[in-house]
Amino acid sequence: MAKQFDVVVIGGGPGGYIAAIRAAQLGFTVACIDDWKNKSGGPAPGGTCTNVGCIPSKALLQSSENFDHAGHAFADHGVTIKGLSLDLAKMLSRKDAVVKQNNDGILYLFKKNKVAFFHGRGSFVSKTNSGYEIAVSGPADETITGQHVIVATGSAARQLPGADFDEQFILSNDGALSLQAVPKRLGVIGAGVIGLEMGSVWRRLGSDVTILEALPTFLGAVDEQIAKEAAKAFAAQGLKIQLGVNIVGVKTEKKGVTLNYADAAGQTQSLAVDTLIVSIGRVPNTNGLNAEAVGLKLDERGFVAVDDECRTAAANVWAIGDVVRGPMLAHKAEEEGVAVAERIAGQHGHVNFNTIPWVIYTSPEIAWVGQNEQQLKAEGRAYRSGSFPFMANGRARALGDTTGMVKFIADAKTDEILGVHIIGPSASELIAEAVVAMEFRASSEDIARICHAHPSLSEAVKEAALAVDKRALNF
Repeated sequence: MAKQFDVVVIGGGPGGYIAAIRAAQLGFTVACIDDWKNKSGGPAPGGTCTNVGCIPSKALLQSSENFDHAGHAFADHGVTIKGLSLDLAKMLSRKDAVVKQNNDGILYLFKKNKVAFFHGRGSFVSKTNSGYEIAVSGPADETITGQHVIVATGSAARQLPGADFDEQFILSNDGALSLQAVPKRLGVIGAGVIGLEMGSVWRRLGSDVTILEALPTFLGAVDEQIAKEAAKAFAAQGLKIQLGVNIVGVKTEKKGVTLNYADAAGQTQSLAVDTLIVSIGRVPNTNGLNAEAVGLKLDERGFVAVDDECRTAAANVWAIGDVVRGPMLAHKAEEEGVAVAERIAGQHGHVNFNTIPWVIYTSPEIAWVGQNEQQLKAEGRAYRSGSFPFMANGRARALGDTTGMVKFIADAKTDEILGVHIIGPSASELIAEAVVAMEFRASSEDIARICHAHPSLSEAVKEAALAVDKRALNF
């Protein structure tokens, strides 16, 4: 007889494992199915984020930034380094160790919260009187039953037609994190989050990096003023970014890859690189789910169709994270996972899409929450804005990292904060204050009146809020 659970979660990424833990905290019997494997074939829960996304990329970003600082910035601090060299194998080994720590941490949390873990690929079998039969295909095939099912199967890298991933010359984010040597010439298709972060890693380690972007605008989702600042910073670092590019052909050769493309002016160009990273977005991972067996509806792009509360067309089947509408962000998936678990328990789980922060972990970091100026102008909403540069911040000067600014946008009449945009040191951490403020519908005056520690980078947040009323104190 199949093991029965109140809740079965298919997928152990940020959305899935958090949903499983929250459901267990609420008193349900819970199972989580995940098929990620480590190098020895053992379980590696955490999904794309932990295994080939957020966590390993941040490990390499930190390591490569340390290497870059040792070669360029440390001398300004009176630290002289002679004979600097790169041990890439050690750097990759550290990255792998960080990933494993996170994998093991999730397995520990499952045990702590009495979540039954099944290592394998989950797929629907049928609807039964007691819920849904789920097949687990893995080291030990079995079938389990869940009264409620949460689909959290995540996403996969989108392939460029005619340029399939071979993870040797044409790389997805997976291969981009595991290069065994620093390529002399690196090409990147896509100037989004992944393209910029991976381009930054290998540029710091010695690659000549060219990024080709189809869109005519750089970082179109980012506030225009912030995006312009970012473009200047990346150009100064040596990242070559071309916009408005139309890829015509990609050819793999014995020693690299040749790209043929039309530039923004329509002129035919050719680029020869040793390695190519393709980062043109992600697609929902629903292949093999056997959704049709239980009436689970997928849209034309493969996403699971859900309502505003993550309910699917199949009764008591829910879906969260990258596999449904909305931003493909790990923290968005986590919030949906908690909300769904609470809804199953009869509570009122809530996710506010308007206060989900976005971060690009380049140097300088870029982070934002809420609306940007372009969006507000398009909807005709009256607003006021204020900004404060890190070059006027004492802590940033002491750090030796004064690139960028903090920018506030507030409603012209009510002063409610509509958006906060940051480019500069620790932007990923500073944005949290803005998220809290917006969640409580604070005004820019509220932040301007709060005491911030001195000297700290957070003072730039206070000063930008003051600048909305044209009364910044240090600039």
